[in-house]
Amino acid sequence: MSFKDLKLNRPLLRAIAESGYNNPTLVQEKTIPLVLDKKDIIVSAQTGTGKTAAFALPILQLLFDRQDAPKKGKTIKALIVSPTRELAIQIEANFKTYSSYTNLRTTVVYGGTSIEPQKEILTKGIDILIATPGRLLDLHKQDIVNLDYVETLVLDEADLMLDMGFIDDVKKIERLCTKEKQILLFSATIPYKVEQLANSILNAPERVEVAQNSSTSKQVVQLLYYVPKRNKIELCLHLLRNTIKGNILIFRRTKFGVDKLEKTLLKNGYKVDSIHGDKSQTGRQDALNKFRKGEINILIATDVAARGIDINDLDVVVNFDLPNVPETYVHRIGRTARAGKKGIAYSFCSADEKSYVQTIQQLIQLQLDIIEDHPYPLDPKAKPIVHKSKKTGSKHRKGRKSEASKKKKKRWY
Repeated sequence: MSFKDLKLNRPLLRAIAESGYNNPTLVQEKTIPLVLDKKDIIVSAQTGTGKTAAFALPILQLLFDRQDAPKKGKTIKALIVSPTRELAIQIEANFKTYSSYTNLRTTVVYGGTSIEPQKEILTKGIDILIATPGRLLDLHKQDIVNLDYVETLVLDEADLMLDMGFIDDVKKIERLCTKEKQILLFSATIPYKVEQLANSILNAPERVEVAQNSSTSKQVVQLLYYVPKRNKIELCLHLLRNTIKGNILIFRRTKFGVDKLEKTLLKNGYKVDSIHGDKSQTGRQDALNKFRKGEINILIATDVAARGIDINDLDVVVNFDLPNVPETYVHRIGRTARAGKKGIAYSFCSADEKSYVQTIQQLIQLQLDIIEDHPYPLDPKAKPIVHKSKKTGSKHRKGRKSEASKKKKKRWY
């Protein structure tokens, strides 16, 4: 099937051809006709399957006939809500590419940067708005954004949006749009929470599933190292010196962990940078650009910061901390071995993460290859270290003095 068969118009086909795409991916093939038919849809597809174009192209097609607004200016007719800034920026770049031969105007708004330039663009009038939930509601409160004319609402990476605690914001945004709108919900996985949200706001949705939620690429070699928690940094350095080569993305669970590992690797002379939620937008973007240009070859990230980032030619993913949600593991290793290339995923498992390995293996229906030949093996009998607080609470209820302290007091009478 070619893009022509999807009944897209000439200006869009021209922009697609110039981007170097000839044939639609499976998710595009299944989704575009449904969007053009104005159906509500739930799409379950991993990152890297081309899902942004699956909603961007039909939205641009639907708005094409009304691209030249009357004097009162343009109104927001399509709203795309995205959980992270990086993802929102990437979606905007896609829309701009595909709409280059139209007069449709797109902009992106997100927190962490000055609100004034965003207000300025919005007051001039746009057709398509891409936004993170917090900044969108801020702008709406200030009467800068009017959602009364939204015809298509896209919720991208819905599972991540709910994991990040945006459920109330999403419902509020949905209520602020018109009742008659079309809703497109995209999610890498469809856990119960996403299912519940879909049932509450979508109208008789069609479902599109592309590959199993659990599918991990056959091109990825998945290796598992059992290692005591205290030795993970040494193991990481050992592998970087002797085994791991190329462009490397390392995942850690916390921002603190990211910073700690980054300092250690810099001290050891590695070209490394990091992205996490506490970094400014420009800091995150700079780190990404350095990685893409080859100025650094190691990027350390938390899951939230790395979701939706498109990095080509990634050779290795390292799960320094194993994720407690098995689907997250699938996302992480899905960043390597894209477009038919091969990749390697290294996972470090300490005693307290053993249960995560089980749930990951159940999900992907695959046994990870255990590498025992390394300098920091974990004692198979090792029990998870449970850190107990040394502080013990008072025996007495707050505000009550003990008998002893009452006796010590010298009375004034």
